[in-house]
Parts: sequence; C-alpha cells; structure tokens
Amino acid sequence: MRFVFRTRYEQDLRLWRHRGDLIAYGLLGIVLVLFPFVAGSYYVGEANLWLIYSVAALGLMIGIGFTGMVSLGHSAFLGIGAYAHAYFMQEGVPFLVSLPLGALLAGIMGVVVGRPTLRMHGIYLAIATLAFALITQEVMSKWSAVTGGFDGLPVAAPKFLSIQANEIYGGEWFAVGGVHVGWAELWDPSSLYFICLFVLAISALLAKNLLRSPTGRAFVAIRNSEISAQSMGIHLAQYKTTAFGISAFVTGLAGGLFAHQITHLAPDAFNIFLSIELLLICVVGGIGTIQGAMLGALFLIALRSFIPIARDGVTAWFGDAEMLSGIVRFVNAPGLEAGLFGLLLVLFIIFEPFGLYGRWLKVKTYFDLFPLYKKATFARQKSYVKTERLR
Repeated sequence: MRFVFRTRYEQDLRLWRHRGDLIAYGLLGIVLVLFPFVAGSYYVGEANLWLIYSVAALGLMIGIGFTGMVSLGHSAFLGIGAYAHAYFMQEGVPFLVSLPLGALLAGIMGVVVGRPTLRMHGIYLAIATLAFALITQEVMSKWSAVTGGFDGLPVAAPKFLSIQANEIYGGEWFAVGGVHVGWAELWDPSSLYFICLFVLAISALLAKNLLRSPTGRAFVAIRNSEISAQSMGIHLAQYKTTAFGISAFVTGLAGGLFAHQITHLAPDAFNIFLSIELLLICVVGGIGTIQGAMLGALFLIALRSFIPIARDGVTAWFGDAEMLSGIVRFVNAPGLEAGLFGLLLVLFIIFEPFGLYGRWLKVKTYFDLFPLYKKATFARQKSYVKTERLR
C-alpha cells in the first residue's frame, strides 16, 4: 500500500499523485499507440468510436459531473460541431482550422443556451436542454442550404501536409528536390484513430488542469452547494455559463471527429437517444471523474457490440422451439437496446452511483487494506449521484 504524505499545498495541485500513476498512464499510452498496428480494421473502427464518445462524454462531464448541471441536449452540441466542421471543410477551410472552429461555434451556442437557464435545476434544466436538442434537430432537417436537409451532408477527407507519396491515399503531389511533397488525404481508420487519440489526450489534460484551477474549484463548489458557493463570493451566473460553454466546446470537438467516423451526416444521427447514451456513459463510468468518461464509453461500445451477438445466439438456440418463440420475438423487438440502456442507467444510479471507476477504487482499497479491510469502509456512501445532493 502506498501512503502519500502531503507537506505543501502545491502537492495537492499536481497532475500525478505519485510516480506510480505516471508510470501506469505512460504504459496505457504506449498500449493505445501500438493498438492499430496489431488490431484489424474493425477493432480500430470500434476504438475510434470509443475515443470519440470519450471526448463527448468528457464534455458532458464538465457540466454534469464538475458543475452539477444535468443536460439532455448534448447531442445538439455534437451535431453543431459535426455539421459546422463538415461545412467549413466543404468550403475549403483546412482541417486543423475547421475542427476547433466548429467546436467554438458549439461553445457559443452553449453559452447562448446556458445563460437563460441559469435559474433552472435538476429535471427542469434537463427538459430545457432536451427542448434545445429537438429544436436543433429540426433546424438540421430544414436548413438544406447548409446541412443538406434529409439528404445529409457528405464529409470531406481531412488533408495533412506529407513528404512521402502513398498509393493508398489520394492527394496532389509535387516534387521538391527529389522528395514528394503534397496534401495527403487521411481517410483510413488508423489515421483517424491517432487524430482521435491526440484530441482525447489533450482534452483530458485540459480537463485535469481545469479542475486544478480556481475556475474548476468554483465549478465543484457550485455542484456541491450553490448557496455555500455564493456565500464565498462565487458569481453563479458567470461560472455556470462558463461551464456550459466549455462543456459544449469539448462536445463540439468530438462532433467534428464523429463526422469523419460516419462520413455522411444526417439529422437522425443526432437524436435524443444519443444524449441518453452520453448520460449513460457519465453515470456508468463515474460522475465527476475524467477516468469515468473513458470507462463508461468503453462499456457502451462493448455493450453495443455484444447485443447483436446475443440476439443471433438466442435466435439460433431457441428459434426452432415453438414454446420459446416468445423469447426470440422479445430479443429481436425494436427498441430493446434503448430499454436496456435505460435499465442499466437506473441500476447504476441505485446500486453503484460512483460508477465503474468508483468500483475500481473500492476493489483497489480492498486489496490495499487486506486483511484489515472493513465492510463499513464505504458505509457513508449515498445512494444518489452528486448532482442531486441537497443544496
């Protein structure tokens, strides 16, 4: 067991608690970098979805986990970032400019939405953000000049300056001193994987630094108790609007990456079910933790891959049995996936409000204290998430 003794206030603001954390995350980074070289294209594509959902959930985590503002409208910010990025690239804006520009537009819309909803809490704020998501989806369907309407909007391949021609990718090349230089189109899953991994690493680092800053500590104070935060001189309107803007910006950044993952945008891709998926990721992973966003996204991607396999297995096992045909009809019924996600959300809120990351901390504590571990170690844990604490 490792004991961390703090003798200075600055030690509480470090990125790493101790050298063991730095080594563990370094090894994880090496594994993630080497993953595309040993995995097939299907698994790389699934990993891309995991990274994109992690970034989007990290954006939602800033609002719901750090500041305590429940939102069911983050699918709208994801869609705004995706459509804006695709439109800017279609107009000839470079990838490295259009991606943050689309995220900035999503952040501005987050400020616009967050400002008039400052007095709303809990279910009322969730309903307001849900209404914004429905309005945004309707705008995506009707604004054909920009979004393409129901026909959708094709997403151009990102281009980066390269010094060596490759037959796999397209692009225009020219020779400079015998060296091929040009803009190479990076469209394959492995190239997108490294872009998503870089964006996730930067987003996680910025979120960690945000929590260490006075602004992030003000967010946490507002989450725990708005009355106490206001009594300490924290301007609620200013910080809650800032949190909503930052949350929408990060989610919009994920939207730009999501556009390249699906390659063709349509309004149906950014429905309310996507917002529920993002909320499920945060609750299942662990509200208020950066690691929870990544663990929850991993759980969601694994569950979405497992459901079709389970359906095929149940159909093959019970398809010929007449008395068990009801089971086959049930597992193949439309809407089963949404119902299962809702059930998992309720079960985690009731039985494991700290999520998968909280469970990992409990297991780690058990082995650290064994055989002196007591069952009452986590007895004071509440059976509700932090965003629903008494104010």
